[in-house]
Amino acid sequence: MAQGIVKAGDLPQVIPVFPLNGAVLLARGQLPLNIFEPRYLNMIDDAMAGDRMVGMVQTTGGPADNPTLAPVGCVGRITNFAETPDGRYMITLTGICRFRIAEEIPARSPYRQVRADFQAYAADLIPAPSSAEIGRPGLLEALRLFLEHRGLEIDWDTARDAPAEALVNSLCMALPFEVAEKQALVEAMDLTARARALTTLLSINAADSGDEDTPPSLQ
Repeated sequence: MAQGIVKAGDLPQVIPVFPLNGAVLLARGQLPLNIFEPRYLNMIDDAMAGDRMVGMVQTTGGPADNPTLAPVGCVGRITNFAETPDGRYMITLTGICRFRIAEEIPARSPYRQVRADFQAYAADLIPAPSSAEIGRPGLLEALRLFLEHRGLEIDWDTARDAPAEALVNSLCMALPFEVAEKQALVEAMDLTARARALTTLLSINAADSGDEDTPPSLQ
């Protein structure tokens, strides 16, 4: 949890957003990003000068230069920052809380900003207990079949021993699901619902042969 944030009302009402399909963030998850577009370099400069918060959100179609934002995203705090010799920013966002977009704010900045409503997801601010019910045996079996068909590997000792929230959220963020599938996982109301949806998606996708360009490991 970001320092000083104990309830949804402590979060900023207006946040900058980074629309990026396939790159989703969840509470306490860590998302590495390589920033190179000028407007997003500008966004990170502004965030670093302020509260370091950026919202990650997917899109649902529309024009390429101004796609329609998905209704739910997740705000994160920049917890690691480095600049490369060629001017790119390598950052890590640590998830804080999901939000529903109340409205997009007309802005003079080159990047997009929204008014964020955190109330429906205020429970994100409280870590789930490590013993939370996620149906781990069924989830791990569905994961095994999914990975076998995709030719992927994972550290099984870590998967078996990881706290419930860390396991489910990291899989939702890392696994190569379609944009709509990722969005369903982001919008799942709580950890139990997300674990159930994840298990279902793994089972549905287990018969796929996978993409030859998919990286060979999720470690």
